[in-house]
Amino acid sequence: MRTSLYPAVADLERQARALAAGAPGVVRLSAVGESRAGRPLWLLSAGHGERQILTVAGAHANEPVGGASALRLARVLARRPEELERLGCTWHFLLTLDPDGAQLAHGWIPQEPTPSLEECHRHFYRPVFARQPESLPAHGEDRQPLPESAALVRLLDELRPVAQFTLHGIEFGGAFTMQTRQVSGAARAFRETAARLRIPLDDHPCDGPDWHPEPPGVLVLPGDRTGSERDPSGFVAESTWLYPRRYGTLTALVEAPAWSVPAVSDPRPADAPERELVRLGEVLLGRTRELTAVLDGRDTAVPDDLAPLRDAALELIGVAPSVVETWATEELSGSRGHFATLGIAARRLPLRAAAMMRRSLARTAPETADALGDLVREWCQELDKSYDLQWVPVAAQTGLHVRTMVDLARRVCEGGG
Repeated sequence: MRTSLYPAVADLERQARALAAGAPGVVRLSAVGESRAGRPLWLLSAGHGERQILTVAGAHANEPVGGASALRLARVLARRPEELERLGCTWHFLLTLDPDGAQLAHGWIPQEPTPSLEECHRHFYRPVFARQPESLPAHGEDRQPLPESAALVRLLDELRPVAQFTLHGIEFGGAFTMQTRQVSGAARAFRETAARLRIPLDDHPCDGPDWHPEPPGVLVLPGDRTGSERDPSGFVAESTWLYPRRYGTLTALVEAPAWSVPAVSDPRPADAPERELVRLGEVLLGRTRELTAVLDGRDTAVPDDLAPLRDAALELIGVAPSVVETWATEELSGSRGHFATLGIAARRLPLRAAAMMRRSLARTAPETADALGDLVREWCQELDKSYDLQWVPVAAQTGLHVRTMVDLARRVCEGGG
């Protein structure tokens, strides 16, 4: 049986069971909860040490690379249990935090060495913000935690891990890491890993506006940070990234791009940053207006199974103005790489919205879906032309995750970082 480069939910379980059966003294598989639709949340655990390490994959439905990375490292540890013994740890892998979303997003199988960006977006899905399991309700917010979120919080309370890794994968951009505290030597090691894998670093990511940038490619949570997480789109929530700080846990997010964009790594000062911010805001709002024009007056009723796609698309269209407002509050300085990152974000948001709305209307409004498909095609071509997109082999994407996790685990367990 051919193994997909990005394993689906069923593939993750099948491969995890095989790994546990092949290393019964080292690896074991258990369910630690259920999704909203009743799918099990599988935890693959390796080793028996007192220190606990947790890797969370598949928090976002459109980021399947995390599951591939988790299995890759689990296989290494199954073959080399002495590494776990040396660290004195048990390493746990939550194989996919959002199996329901992953099921809806699954379908694209990249054909290396030259996968299609347009084909990727034929299967795109990323849930509305309130249905992303790493986001807990903010203080005073009138919603309950998702079952997946509650399961992860229970696991963090039980394990009290020395480190929590959360594995992410952006469609196109640069590599970066977000860490909840400084770990000596970790930033340099991450940059060296990216360089060896030939993955450009995002000089100054636009994620985590409340985090302190340490260019290139590193964001660190300020030591006095106590409030809720602020998303660039304007949403505020608590985060499972920050939750285990009460136990002294280091949380490290690692972002690996599927297509790299060399421009995001340019450290030179940006020319006319105020004018550039205005231009990028108009790119985002202009494309949002194009989307709105296609949908204007048309019925967006869809079958229940496709409603999550429509709802997520409409949310992205609706938050575009707040994204531009967020950018406008930035200090008017920064690198050319940072403005390249913002330019990509200005294009990515409407592209995601068009892709999901096209999928949601394919059965009920095929003509509108075709018009949206034309936008997806046009915008993918413009992205490729404007930003010189370069496919990052899946082995390099998972390599960035795995090498970063292992390096940080050694520093935390051996050096007390």
